[in-house]
Amino acid sequence: MSIPLPLTSYSPISTSSSSISRTSFVPLTLRHRNLFSDQNASRRVFITCSSSFSSNNGSTPEPMNGSGLNGQSSFPGMPSFDGASNPPLKWRRVLLKVSGEALAGDEQQNIDPKVTMSIAREVAAVTRLGIEVAIVVGGGNIFRGSTWAGCSGLDRSSADYIGMMATVMNAIFLQATMESIGIPTRVQTAFRMSEVAEPYIRRRAIRHLEKGRVVIFAAGTGNPFFTTDTAAALRCAEINAEVVLKATNVDGVFDDDPKRNPNARLHESLTYQEVTSKDLSVMDMTAITLCQENNIPVVVFNLSEPGNIAKAIKGERVGTLIGGTWNSIVTAT
Repeated sequence: MSIPLPLTSYSPISTSSSSISRTSFVPLTLRHRNLFSDQNASRRVFITCSSSFSSNNGSTPEPMNGSGLNGQSSFPGMPSFDGASNPPLKWRRVLLKVSGEALAGDEQQNIDPKVTMSIAREVAAVTRLGIEVAIVVGGGNIFRGSTWAGCSGLDRSSADYIGMMATVMNAIFLQATMESIGIPTRVQTAFRMSEVAEPYIRRRAIRHLEKGRVVIFAAGTGNPFFTTDTAAALRCAEINAEVVLKATNVDGVFDDDPKRNPNARLHESLTYQEVTSKDLSVMDMTAITLCQENNIPVVVFNLSEPGNIAKAIKGERVGTLIGGTWNSIVTAT
């Protein structure tokens, strides 16, 4: 079934009268139909065929506002077609760090499909707002290098490389889950595994994000002796993300172990100095130092609470904020 497309044409110009425009409809060709495919369903296409942009009174018509990718206005400062403007967002590009243990769920299996689906749905909800999301996954649910080092002659470097490959397994599983609900996703690894994923290339990763795709970084930093927390801080700095969101199994950072002390107090915010001086087990010191040197805030929150991922990505109060204040809202420009 062809879709009629308005096409403006003009009659021949004479010396005694001005041009008269008329509108006819022609069927769309296959190339035109591609503009209205599912991938571009959220875009508005305007076609103007005219020999002049001036109206009869000599004034220039005002351009119509369109909706771009993810429902955003194609023209800065202009609302979308429905007249509603997006609410101010604290961050526009974020990096979500998901530990391997969190993917295991109730730990009856290495990966819990319900957990990955929950992550995918919440990420999908915020990407529709125009927020760019990158993810770093751990591999502790499958293999942790620091734990196995020394077993059966396994040295630490080899153990860490095995752990990096475990993160690739988690990344591919999470990618499949996200794409099953329509989220375009790319996996990039710190060392080459060309048959299953892209190699990490910084500019390519940024371009994926700008196109509305989710990028999952796997294999840590590609070097032994560095944790995936450090990889999260490093990738965040490289792709110019504004925050590291660390999803854990606790509600945030407490002044004591909440499992042993039911009266432990949750910190709403902390400075980098407080984390290092009190030796709080938030992230390893390499990751915290890297975040501090690059002024990257860190939000620690509970992954198991429904809606927490979306809240954290949108900058709402959740968990503990390190290296920033909740009141410093950054509006979209």
